[in-house]
This record gives sequence, structure tokens and C-alpha cells, in this order.
Amino acid sequence: MNISNPSQFDQAIARFDAFNALDPNLEDMTGASQPKELVYAQRMTEMLKRYSAEASEALLLAARCQHIGRWKTPRSDYPMTKPGYHQWRNALKSFHADTARSILSELAYDAATIDHVCALVKKELPRTNLEAQTLEDVIVLVFLEHYLAQFVATHSDYEEAKFVDILVKSLRKTSPQAHQFILSMTTLPEALAPLVKKLVMEQF
Repeated sequence: MNISNPSQFDQAIARFDAFNALDPNLEDMTGASQPKELVYAQRMTEMLKRYSAEASEALLLAARCQHIGRWKTPRSDYPMTKPGYHQWRNALKSFHADTARSILSELAYDAATIDHVCALVKKELPRTNLEAQTLEDVIVLVFLEHYLAQFVATHSDYEEAKFVDILVKSLRKTSPQAHQFILSMTTLPEALAPLVKKLVMEQF
């Protein structure tokens, strides 16, 4: 990792974490409850470092603040329709990027870095952009490792074909590098790992 100003970077991570520590939604972590979005942000950083050891400072920042303050824009504030879902998603991206911009500006980050972080968070860059694709890969990898089992448990009414279709659509967002990474993962949910790896080998 090439961090231009380690103190500035550490302050940014601390500010992102302090914001996410306000999340009233808690996640049980080995007997201790922690703010959900703080846990998610830490998992994003951990996965990015495992997946792309040479990640840039902007990408590290974007991964850490990708969901910053997510609870402040609940799905219930938007119509429960497909257009309403897209409105919600776009509002989230703007909120995350605006919050990150405010924090990074207060820490005197340069405009180019701030703009790049925000573009990554808002997913404004083309998929051909290596960092944009890396961030997308990490998002899916974190989902598979930490949230897939919970998703299956809370959608037990799904037929297997529907679940497989959702999983394939997620995998389609990832790169060939991510496919190889998934096949090497030993941290996937034990009951679901065979299916995930089978789909990767058969579909991609």
C-alpha cells in the first residue's frame, strides 16, 4: 500500500468508523453486539487487503466508506416498487459519497483523491476501470463470506432455482480474478461453499 500521508489516512479511517459507530442496528460478533455498518466497513477493508494487497489509498478509503451512514436512508422511505428501489439505491450512493466528501475535505485531502473516492463509491466509473472492478469484486466477496448464509436463512421461501439465479447474477458482477479467488476461499459458509464453487466453475 502506498499511503501519501499515513496520519491523514488514519484520521480518515477513524472518522469513517466514528460515523458508522452511530448505527443503531447491531450485529452479534462472538457474543458482543457491534454497530452493523462499522462491522461491514471493517470487513470490506479486511477483504480488500486479502484480495488486492497493492490497493491504492483512494480504493482503501472507498472500501471503508462504501456504506457509511447507510441506516440514515431506509428502504421504507421509498415506494416498494422496482423504480422505488432504484431511487433508494441512487439516494444511498449520493449520501455515502457526500458524507465521504465532507469528511475528506475537512481533513484537507486533495480534490483529485476526493473526487476519485466519491466516483468509486457512487459507481460512476466504467467496469473497465480496474479499481471500480476491484471494489465490485470485494463487495461480492464480503457478501459471500459474511452475509450469504444469513440471506439464505431469511429467504427460506425461495426455490433453489431462484436462489441460484440471484447468486449467478452476483457472480456476474465479478472479474475472472475474483472467480479464482472464490475457488481458493476456505471461509465460505460450509453448507453453501460447494454450490458457490460449482456455479463459478460451471458458469464462468
